[in-house]
Amino acid sequence: MTPEEIKQLRKDLGWSARQLAVALGVDQSTVLSWEKSELFPTKAFVSRMTVLRAHGRRAEARPAGGEAMKALAEPKLWELMRKLAAHPALLVEVVKLAERYPDPAER
Repeated sequence: MTPEEIKQLRKDLGWSARQLAVALGVDQSTVLSWEKSELFPTKAFVSRMTVLRAHGRRAEARPAGGEAMKALAEPKLWELMRKLAAHPALLVEVVKLAERYPDPAER
């Protein structure tokens, strides 16, 4: 993604460099460095910006990970992960159940 494309993305979203930085989980100075060709975004950040572009003005400038990252501190989640790793049949059932729920990464 070129510096001009990053600037255009921000313009299209109506966001400041700070808002884009928050959404990507980087410092504002990183976004500004990308826009000045001092640094270049990795493939992972280009992919995230592509998703933001697809959402257009519906995209939210919220921290990358958000509430999902807080959930990682939940002991019950780790208990479930251990059970999923130990019991293949449970994994199959959980995958089926999860199909009914939207993936937050696809918002």
